[in-house]
Amino acid sequence: MIWIVVLVIAPVAAVLFTGAFGLLDQLGRGDLAIDEPPPPGSRGPSGPRPGGPLDRAEREAEIRQLVQARHDRQADRGEPPVDVDAEVDRLLALDSEHAAGEPGAADELLRVEVRQLVIARNERRLARGDAPLDVEEEVKRQLDDLAE
Repeated sequence: MIWIVVLVIAPVAAVLFTGAFGLLDQLGRGDLAIDEPPPPGSRGPSGPRPGGPLDRAEREAEIRQLVQARHDRQADRGEPPVDVDAEVDRLLALDSEHAAGEPGAADELLRVEVRQLVIARNERRLARGDAPLDVEEEVKRQLDDLAE
């Protein structure tokens, strides 16, 4: 009886074992693998062109959904709900100011952020007993380093 099991199971196991090597080579590969090039037919990310009319319409629809959800939650809690249209218009106006505002608006926001970081670094230096840096000079130096 044991010989029948050995003679039948051993060849089946050998075939399955040799066939598994092809499967082992495919482990970790597939559409989500990073190290493989994309298939020939893929064109990159799909969707509307950034900044185009479809992109703006999609953005407005998403903002409207979020504001409507906030309105519904506030109404359910018995709080005075927000005016959805007015809030959407306000948020879109804020968004357009950041996106298409003055040419130096983004630069000024970066300057403010770098200045805050320099001030925080100075506070840490003072706590250690080191001499503080000149804030404006350090901000200019860091912005020049970023520009390179």
